[in-house]
Formats: sequence, C-alpha cells, structure tokens
Amino acid sequence: MEINTSAENHGEQKEFDVVELLIMLAKHKKLIIGLPIFASILAAALSFAMPNVYRAGVKLLPPQQSQSGAAALLAQLGGVASVVAGGAGGPKNANDVYIAMLESRTVADRLIKRFDLEKVFDAKSPEETRKALKANTTVMTAKDGLITLDVESEEKKLVAPLANAYVEELLNLNKTLAVTEAAQRRKFFEQQLEFAKDRLANAEAALKHSLDTSGVISVDSESRAIVETVGRLRAQVAAKEIQLRSMQAFVTPNNQDYKRVQEELESLRAQLAKLENGNRTEGSAQDHSGDRQQGLENIKVLREVKYYQMLYELLAKQYEAARLDEAKDASVIQVLDAAIEPERKFKPKRSVIVVAAGLGGLFLAILSAFLIETQKMALRSPERVAQLARLKAHLRLR
Repeated sequence: MEINTSAENHGEQKEFDVVELLIMLAKHKKLIIGLPIFASILAAALSFAMPNVYRAGVKLLPPQQSQSGAAALLAQLGGVASVVAGGAGGPKNANDVYIAMLESRTVADRLIKRFDLEKVFDAKSPEETRKALKANTTVMTAKDGLITLDVESEEKKLVAPLANAYVEELLNLNKTLAVTEAAQRRKFFEQQLEFAKDRLANAEAALKHSLDTSGVISVDSESRAIVETVGRLRAQVAAKEIQLRSMQAFVTPNNQDYKRVQEELESLRAQLAKLENGNRTEGSAQDHSGDRQQGLENIKVLREVKYYQMLYELLAKQYEAARLDEAKDASVIQVLDAAIEPERKFKPKRSVIVVAAGLGGLFLAILSAFLIETQKMALRSPERVAQLARLKAHLRLR
C-alpha cells in the first residue's frame, strides 16, 4: 500500500509541475506572444532594407590527363617520342591549376577593365576592386568533380556576362601559357624548330655560294660515303641531345629512360669522334689535288644542308605531334552549363530571416519568463533571501 501511495504522489507531483509551467507561460503570455511578433516585424523591415543580390554560375568540365593523341606520328620518331610523350606525369589535380588561373590577378584585371568594375563596386583603387571582385566570386571543385564558378552582384544584368567572361579569359590565358605537358613540349620544339630553320637557311646559302664559286666537282665514292656517314651521325647526336633537353623538364637524371638515352648519346659521340679522327689521319697521308680537295669541301657543305634538313624534319614531326596533343588538351576545357541571367534574387532570403527572427524571439521570451519566475520564487524563500543578501554584501566596495 505504501508503494502505491508514493507512486500516486509522484504522478500528482509531475502533473502539478506541468500545470505550474503552463501557468507560468500564461502569466507572461503578452511577452511570449509580443516579443516574437516584434522580432519578426523588425527582421522583415531590415530584410526589405537590404538590397537584392543576384547570382549566376557556370560549370566547366575538368581537364583530363590523357595519353598522347599523336601516337602515329610519335611512333615514327622512336625513343625520342615515346619518352617525351610518356615521361611527364603532369599535375596530380589539374583542377587546382585552372582554379588558380581563374583567381589570378591577370584575369581579375582584365575583367575589371572590361566591365569597368571600379564603378560597379564603388572602389577607390584597383586593389580594392580586386578584393571586392574576389569576395563576390566563388570558384571551387564540386563533389561531382566539375569546376563551378559563381558570381554575385546587385546588378542583375551583370552577373551572367561576368561569369561567362571568366571562362573566356581562362581560355585566352591558357593559349598563352604552357600549362599542360603537351603545351610545354610544343613550346620547346617550336623554339628548336626556329633555330634549325635558321641554320638550314644559312647552310643552303653557303652551298649556293660554294657552287657558284667552284662549280660542281665530283669525288670518289669512298670519300663521299665517309662524309655522308659523318653527317648522319651528327644528326643522330643532335637528335639525342634535343631528346635529353626535352626530358629534363619531366624526369630526373636518375630515370632509367634518361640514363638509357644518355648512354646512346655517348655511344654515338664515340662513333663520330672515331670516324672523324680516322678520316683526318687518312687525309693527311694522302696527296689531295686541288680539284679533289674542293670537291670534298662541296660535299661537306652539302652534308651540312642534309644534316639540317634531317634535323628540321625530325623537329617538325615532334612539333606537329605536340600541337595535336595541345589541341586535344585544350578541347577538354569545355563549358557544361553557361551562365544565364537569373530569374530570381539569390539573397536576402526574407522569409527565412523573418521565421528565424520569430523563433529566436519566442525562445528568448520563454527564457525571460522562466528567469523572472525563478527569481520571484527565490525571493519568497527566506534561505535564498539571506544568500542574496550575503552576495550583495560581498560585492559591495569597502
């Protein structure tokens, strides 16, 4: 019987506590109803005073790291092409490179000049304009791997053209910079090709001058074969040297392919030195007539022409292969979704602000009512009154 009686008392105590809570809320109903309404009205007024902000964005397909698309051309070049095409690993995350380009000062300055953003952001200096542009632009890699770029502004008709202009400036900047491995190879072989072209023109001019001066003089087949062999070896040595220079941008000297090409170059240099030294020894022992000597000089000049022709053809093939790969890489930067003029504002979200302010006011009102009632109950207790008196006494300055 005692247990049942305590259970009933416990239930009555719980019911009494709930009723007391409801009574407390009812006593402060004006505060609990009025404060949320006031907070909602104030938040609505402030939100309508805030200007509308619009957002437009673009989505870019991420650049992919792919193998050389000019395998047919590179196969004709042997070891040079295979190592140059496959020796570079490229950046681990190509998206980061393009995001950095989009956020670069070069792109920002072009956009500022193009859209006269100093007036749009009411900035007093170029640096302040760049900061404002960066604050209103978001560039990131989404979870699906795409590059997303969003632009915000109070100007509804500005956000879409500005977002699309980012992509245009990225493509223009990508054309002038050697970003990818293929672009770096293209730039390298372009410089070497121009050099070989100039040397070929000089060699052809020297041959023409030699023929105009002494005419065409024939020599024996053995001497011709030696001179032509020396020319081929020189071209092979030059090709290996170019190959090593191109590999230095992508691999370390400890790379096995790099070591192999270096050994092949040393072997070719040894053969060339042996052949040239042997040819000089035989030439000094023989009695060369004037015509025969002049004929050999003509062959040497012709050998220079053939040498630079061979070198020019080799570099031209490598240059075309790099151009094809660069064009393939550049085509990967594509716009999946272009920016369009927004139909609705992006922010402020006035309904969300009003609801949040109302809920916050309701929570604050209930908390205030609870604190007020707790303080009143404390003041009714003699023991609590004595504690508060002691607290005031300790806080008093003496």
